[in-house]
Amino acid sequence: MSKMSIALSVNGRPVQGELEPRTHLADFLREDLHLTGTHLGCEQGVCGACTVMIDGRPSRSCITLAAACDGADVRTIESFDDDALMARLRDAFTRHHGLQCGFCTPGLLATAYDVVRRVPDADRNRIQKEISGNLCRCTGYQGAVAAIEDVLANSPPEATLRALPRSQSTPRTTGASDDVASTPAMTAVTSDQGIPASISDGVRLSRSITMDGSADDVWKVLRDIPSVVRCVPGAQLDGETTGDVVRGHMAVSLGPMQPKFGGVGRVAFNDGGRSGRIIGRGSDRLSRSQLDGELNFALTESGPESSRVDLDIVYQLKGPLAQFGRPAVVEEVADRLLAQTAENIGVRAKGGEPDAQAAKAVGGFGLLWAALVGFWKGLFRRS
Repeated sequence: MSKMSIALSVNGRPVQGELEPRTHLADFLREDLHLTGTHLGCEQGVCGACTVMIDGRPSRSCITLAAACDGADVRTIESFDDDALMARLRDAFTRHHGLQCGFCTPGLLATAYDVVRRVPDADRNRIQKEISGNLCRCTGYQGAVAAIEDVLANSPPEATLRALPRSQSTPRTTGASDDVASTPAMTAVTSDQGIPASISDGVRLSRSITMDGSADDVWKVLRDIPSVVRCVPGAQLDGETTGDVVRGHMAVSLGPMQPKFGGVGRVAFNDGGRSGRIIGRGSDRLSRSQLDGELNFALTESGPESSRVDLDIVYQLKGPLAQFGRPAVVEEVADRLLAQTAENIGVRAKGGEPDAQAAKAVGGFGLLWAALVGFWKGLFRRS
């Protein structure tokens, strides 16, 4: 297999390498750079032992292609020797017996470091959820949770808790309109019935979609909740819509995984600005995973019989499915779902009814393959 060149920053120093496109970041770190503090466990992105920081975010290095990190800033456990916050975490883990064999410890410390910086007001329940992707066979997690609580309770230095700089914050997908940011104020979202008040951090996607139908006709579809739900493949309402609160579920089959997220959300519309916001929470019982999501959208006229919807999406996926939620793959899946939804809305805007097949849950191995192909195409375009 032919090799490719990559250049990135590892622990604050520039690094270049020649490697096969299939090389994972963990192997590159351990075998090429001899940074063996990054441990390999399951090598399937499940156990979390290989967690490192990529552009300020904890990431599974065993399922991250090294080539995808070209230009990225990577930080491994070896780089934290002079870090004040990590020193406090290490001390707390020692005092609270948060480690035994130590195999999971580098990845768990990286996750704990992210939790303290990103969620300084986290309670015990939030901490447990945040570290649920790091498996430990020795401690039962109680010591690790207590150690993180200790660090949070003793007010880490302000410098360690400041907001991450733009280069290290959650990346925003480029190439889409930012018009949604100026959407007029709408009905405030309140935190009742299990609906989150807001989603301050998570993976963010921005998209612009053009669809058939005038803005007036498309807005009629978007404004009618049952109508627009019928346009989303795999989505169904559960009962009547009560005010601005909706309950429903959505199924997506991604290869062997077939999650069905059921939950509740709140919808707000701004008729004058043809814009809106949806925020909600859902869970998949089979995988015990939770998804929080917020969608802001704005509709504009793009032609006599066409319109454009600008979307700003932020989501948090927690639980076992989060281990397979690579942003690049999620983006490919989201794009295909949005494309089918836009086509269905265009049909309804012109008085038609989407084909029954188009309303079914998209998925199967075809969707998985298409997502992977899209990811690889994007990778080679960047290289």
